[in-house]
Amino acid sequence: MRARTPFLALALSALLAPAVLAQSPESRFGQWKLKSEAPPPALNVMTYEPWGNGGMQITVESTNGRGQTSTWGYATEFDGAFRPVQGREGTETSVVFLNDRVTQIVTRREGRVTQMIINRLSEDGNTILNDYHNWDENGDYRLTQATYERIR
Repeated sequence: MRARTPFLALALSALLAPAVLAQSPESRFGQWKLKSEAPPPALNVMTYEPWGNGGMQITVESTNGRGQTSTWGYATEFDGAFRPVQGREGTETSVVFLNDRVTQIVTRREGRVTQMIINRLSEDGNTILNDYHNWDENGDYRLTQATYERIR
């Protein structure tokens, strides 16, 4: 399915995002494990830690079904500025709060937007639901979801 409409939504949300009052990331600090049916050793853990002046450092550690591990991450001040992703050459992210429980994470690779994540923190603060909006090099669109549960 070819879809260019999501780019319009992305552009509009980028224009509206600065209007959102500064939000606090503390409610996300800690470790979050991907809820998955994949058998061990598959594992994906996100760690959110304080960074800079009110920002956050995100580190993702994963192990696939063959036992291969990877670690990557990025830092944000939630100001919409693109910053490099460590461990993923040529990739950078921009993060803003849309409201007190929802962030928008835009990823671009070699200057082209490849993904937008809507990251929603549950009301009880123990679950994160990510909607992954992905565009390939042809502009074809795909949506996937993942749920993370707080582990500490």
